Amino acid sequence: MRQLAIGDIHGCYRALEALAGQVAFTSADTIITLGDYVDRGPDSKKVVDFLIDLKKHATLITLRGNHEVMMMQSRSSLSNYKDWLACGGAETLESYLADGLGGISEDHWNFISATKPYHETERDFFVHANAYHDVPLEDQPDYRLYWDKFDHQPRHLSGKRMICGHTPQKNGEPLNIGHAVCLDTWVYNSSGWLTCLDLQKGTYWQANQKGQTRTDFLGAA
Repeated sequence: MRQLAIGDIHGCYRALEALAGQVAFTSADTIITLGDYVDRGPDSKKVVDFLIDLKKHATLITLRGNHEVMMMQSRSSLSNYKDWLACGGAETLESYLADGLGGISEDHWNFISATKPYHETERDFFVHANAYHDVPLEDQPDYRLYWDKFDHQPRHLSGKRMICGHTPQKNGEPLNIGHAVCLDTWVYNSSGWLTCLDLQKGTYWQANQKGQTRTDFLGAA
């Protein structure tokens, strides 16, 4: 059984579809997605549809990213709504062919609201953005989990490796410092990639919005 982690998708359905074909997900896989399913890219609705369907066929653990936070907060006030639109929400609404939040179906809102702040396995822990190294996961503040950039902090007190996204690696390659790995490889940019890492073997697969794919190995830090 594989344990797989996927970095920020940002509405890039074509890259996600190509990646899924390359990795060939099975019902035996556990797949952890690191958040930011929506915004920036052109096909947020298709991405959420894909993940809802994937959850029927594999063990899928969906973390919450700052863009899911903004999307949920957009329902609470006009200022939050405008902030979300300016940060990629406009592209998300366009993917739903909607001129307002009412055009987003309830099952999609349920998917967004059911996302998790973090996840742990025996070896690793997973967050969207970051975690203070000296604070237990259950006590991490929201700002650190969803908004803070990768800052090469020491190993977490749990002794586990941190797997995160959020901070775009503009060279298109995952950042590995041994006790932490960042899988946001800037997929919505014209030169970016979407990354899926096999957490046990260190193999990673990538696909881009052109449908191109490639494979490599997460080398030593």
